[in-house]
This record gives sequence, C-alpha cells and structure tokens, in this order.
Amino acid sequence: MSYTALYRKFRPTVFEDVKGQDHIITTLQNQIKANRIGHAYLFCGTRGTGKTTVAKIFAKAVNCEHPVDGSPCGECAMCRSIAAGTSMNVIEIDAASNNGVDSIREIREEVTYRPTEGRYKVYIIDEVHMLSIGAFNALLKTLEEPPEYVIFILATTEIHKIPVTILSRCQHYDFKRISIETITDRMKELMDTEKVDVEDRALTYIAKAADGSMRDALSLLDQCIAFYLGQKLTYDNVLEVLGAVDTDVFSRLLRKILNRDVAGVLDIVDDLVMMGRELTQLASDFTWYLRNLLLLKTSDNIEDVLDVSTENMVQLKEEAQMIETDMLFRYIRIFSELSGQLKYSTQKRIMLEVALIKMCVPAMETDQDSVLDRIRAVEQKQEELEKGLENGSAQRVVYVSGDSASGNGPEGSSSTERRASAKTELPAAIPEEVQEVVKNFRSIADEASGMIRGYLKKARLSLGGDNRLLIVLPDSLGVSVVGREDHVQELIDLIEQKIGKQVEIDVRCIEEGRRFEDTFVDIEQKINMEITVED
Repeated sequence: MSYTALYRKFRPTVFEDVKGQDHIITTLQNQIKANRIGHAYLFCGTRGTGKTTVAKIFAKAVNCEHPVDGSPCGECAMCRSIAAGTSMNVIEIDAASNNGVDSIREIREEVTYRPTEGRYKVYIIDEVHMLSIGAFNALLKTLEEPPEYVIFILATTEIHKIPVTILSRCQHYDFKRISIETITDRMKELMDTEKVDVEDRALTYIAKAADGSMRDALSLLDQCIAFYLGQKLTYDNVLEVLGAVDTDVFSRLLRKILNRDVAGVLDIVDDLVMMGRELTQLASDFTWYLRNLLLLKTSDNIEDVLDVSTENMVQLKEEAQMIETDMLFRYIRIFSELSGQLKYSTQKRIMLEVALIKMCVPAMETDQDSVLDRIRAVEQKQEELEKGLENGSAQRVVYVSGDSASGNGPEGSSSTERRASAKTELPAAIPEEVQEVVKNFRSIADEASGMIRGYLKKARLSLGGDNRLLIVLPDSLGVSVVGREDHVQELIDLIEQKIGKQVEIDVRCIEEGRRFEDTFVDIEQKINMEITVED
C-alpha cells in the first residue's frame, strides 16, 4: 500500500477530532441537534485551519442516518459513501478552476433535482473568491432561495474579495489560527500513534513555523521525519531540515548590532548562508525574537506568555537590559518591512545585509527612531571619552582650528574639549618608522584585501599617544570594518613587509559634525609630501 501523508492520514472524520475551532464546532452541532440547519454557510480563515474538513464533516452529519450528539456516526451507508467520495449528495467544486458563469449555471440546473438518497444535497465550493463577477451574479438568486434540500458551503481564505451581496446571504464563520500549544499537543498524539520519537522542543518549533496552520505543521513534521527516518527527531534536526536558525545565533546577532559591529554582523550572515539557512525564515524568526524582547521589556510577569526555555529566558532578560524600547521598535519595523520584501526578491542576502547595516548605522535613516538612536550613540561616545580622560588614558589629539588651539575657545565649549586640547601636542620629532609608513601608505593600501582596500583609500593619517599611527576614517562603518582585529593585524603585517619594522596602529573615526583638521594633525602634510588621495 502506498504511503499516505500525515495530514491526509489523520484528517478529522468527526467534529470531536477538529482542533482549535470549538466556537464553530459547537454552533454547527447545536444546529444539527435542533434541526435548525441553514441554507448557506461561509467558512473563511487562513489556510490549513480546517475549513474544507469541517465542511465535509457537516455534509456527513446532515445526511447521517444515526447522528451522535450532532456528529456523524461514520458507520451508516451515507457516512461511508461520503467518506469514500462516491456519494451523489456531496458535490465539491474548486472555484479556482471552475470560475466561469457556465459552471454556476450547471449548479442552478442540478439543484432542481432532489437527492436520490439522504436528506440534503451539499455543494462545497472551495476558494470561492476566485469566481468571476458574472459567476457571483449567477449564484445570487440560487443562494438566496435554494430548494429546502440544498445546502451551500463556501470556503475562502480571502473574504475581502467576496461581494457584499453574497456575504449577506450566508452564515459567516471565521476559522481562527490554531494556537502553538494546540498544534503541539495534536502532533504529540499523532507521534505516539505512529511510534515516532520526537523531542517536545522540536514539535514546538514546527508548530511555531506552521503559523497557525495544522496542515502546514503536519506537512513540515512529515518532511522532518522522512529526512531522519528511524532516528529520534531532535530540535537541531528540525532546524537543519527547515533551514532555520537557533536562538543562540539571534542573541549573537543582536549583540553585534548593539555594539555596531557591522563586520561581525556580516560574518554571521555569511556563516548562515554557507550553512544553507533560509533567509526569509531567518527574517521572520528574528522578528519574533525581537517581539519577545519587547514584551519582556514593556510588561511585568510576562514569562509565562513567552514560549522559551529557562536558559533562553535568562539570555532574553539580560539583553532586555541592554536595549531601549525605541530601538526595539525601530528594529522590528526594519525587519517587518524586510520580511515583505524578501518574498519577491532575487537578491535576498543583499537585502538582509542592508537591513542589518541600517540597524548598526542609524545615520543611514532619517526617521525619529533613527535620530534617537544616533543621539544615543553620540552620548555613548561622549561618556567613553570622558571616562578615558578621567583615567588619564585619553587619545592624544590636537584641535587646530581657530582659537581652540590656543585654549581661548568660547565660554560655551565643553570641559571635555578644553581638557583634550590642553593635553594634545604632537611630538617634536615624528618617529622614522612612522614617516616611512606615511611615505608608503598608499601603496600599502593597494596591497590590502578587497574588504578594507576601499576604506583605506579614504583614510587620513595622524599620530596618537605612544607614537601610534592613527588611521582616521570618515565614518563609524569604516572603523567597524578596518578596526577588526584580523584586519588590523593584516595592516601591521603589510607595513612590516614594506618597511621592515613593526608599527603600532589605531583606527579612529572623525566625530560627527567635525572636520578631520578640528581633531587631528595631518602628518602627511607635516612631512611635506605630495599626497594624492584616490577617490
């Protein structure tokens, strides 16, 4: 015998087996028991929530010879023939492929004939929103005043496409998305029946990925079981099959974003791409991760609502203290927009990387949330500078513009600027090895790896404390890339190859709103060299 998919094998045959739609099941059962059966029903809701299944059970129940508490008995001749698909009383029509006026005219002609057996003729029209305007108009009169032995059940996922004239003639039932808990419990029951060993955590993730659809959940479960046939299905196995990402990766990704480490973020994306992870699913799961953080940050006693492990809860609480609410709103907005764009994009990786860089570099956006994030970044830098000055370890810089160089700046100047300008003086003699680097810097930059070569072409050179060579870049994005430990080491090695000596280097950024000359001394000019800066 051929294999039957789980969602088909365990499709409910009685109302009691339908999960997550109690409000609808109770109403239909009461109608059958009281013999208050309507002539037209409209079932709407997302895919995989049980619309067609309930329609078929209802068709059996109204024709059942011995109904049990409003449900079909499953044993009588009518129940068996309807279940086998041989009954002339239940007609299923796919409106996606039969959407013309002629199809509806055929129905109008057929309804004039009484059922050969049973009490009711039941027409189940699936995806009814696909009918043409002409077909809807042809259906109107029949739908309003059908013969007493005819029941219409219309099913759709897009109720907004149904004309109001059709809606007003039907009893309207909304099928809700099925909860994660309900889907998980149902899958546990089925796995016990199938004698398959599955981790509870794996089932929970599948239920979450199904997005409220029982059919999708069983299809995903079927796929995972097939891949690891005969083995215990673990959480990691599910992640691998579905191309999903573990929450530990989201934690690392978020911390890199908070540190504005663009290069580190791009490294994580590269690792995920090489592992074959699905980027659309990544965007969806990361948005969910940020949602959990937002709930944890804005609500009390929310732990029971969040479906996360104890270890992950500790991690989430720690990260909730590290991030502001407005930042979370901004991140969720960026990723929500990204999720919609990825569905139709052919360059998913690029769009994901752009979104993550936006999160790391708020200056790329001009909305209110981004401005707040930029202000926060400036304040953080200010605090770090002041802390460094207090510890006597501040960077040695020179302000050479206007009166600030002589210490006669305006009264409104900050104490930080006054202290910095007083401490920064260039040594009387620039070390020979630094001079050699300056003379050969542009050729050294040309030999650097592609990732940092472009940034180095825009760099300016200065001298810092302890005679360190300062490589000054125009923005924080360049600093995050060039300032990576492996890239700094690459530059040190290139310099040693060029001049035969080691030179300590630091990577710095020009403060927002300042020019290079306001903060640093240009040692390229001081050495009186002709420097050509490439664009």
